[in-house]
This record gives sequence, C-alpha cells and structure tokens, in this order.
Amino acid sequence: MGVGWGRGLGDGRMNLMFVCSQNKRRSLTAETMFDGVNGHRVRSAGTEKNARIKVTAGLIGWADVIFCFEKKHLRRLQERYAQELSGKRVITMNVPDEYEYMDEELQEILRGYVEEYLGYREG
Repeated sequence: MGVGWGRGLGDGRMNLMFVCSQNKRRSLTAETMFDGVNGHRVRSAGTEKNARIKVTAGLIGWADVIFCFEKKHLRRLQERYAQELSGKRVITMNVPDEYEYMDEELQEILRGYVEEYLGYREG
C-alpha cells in the first residue's frame, strides 16, 4: 500500500509507527527498540478498544511508514482510516501475538524487518 516512503524529515529520518492489537507487547517493544535510532521517531499503537494507546487518524497522518504485525491489523486500518492511509508505506510483518514485551526472539525478528525496509542497523 502506498507509493513512496513518505515525506520523511528531509534528511533521511522518518516517523515510524508500529501497530499491533493491544500496544502492550509487540508494538511497544518496537517503539522501545527503535525510537531515536538514526534520528527516526517511533510511536506505537493498537487496534483494539482496550489498547494501551489506540490508533488514531492523527497518528496515521504523523507516520511516514507503518509496520503492522498481522494482516488483521492492516485490514482494521484500511476499514477505519482508508483516506489517511492514502500514499502511506504500510508493511505487514506477519508476527504472531506469542511474545512478551522485549522478548529476545521478537527483537531479532523486528531488527530483520526494520533493517530490510529502512536499510540501517540499530546502534
């Protein structure tokens, strides 16, 4: 979905958003890991009503690149925020909800996706 990588911050830095269901484990891990790395700004949110931080149109508008953990998260975003998603780069990672916050395996998976799509290494 989307055509390019978004507007960025003019110097290669981007606003990244990670979306899962409840914003308590997977997306929060990604935010903790990547916020500030190479100057990128990172936020996370969930699609469920009981999410720690819920996805909003404003958050989608803020993001240059959106990483969804599962296809259902992308579907929910498309159903609720089709207009806001127009032109956005959205990546579905297909990472199931079976990890705890900051789980080592989850961190390795996330590093692989972020490195692949953004072309940099953490640290």
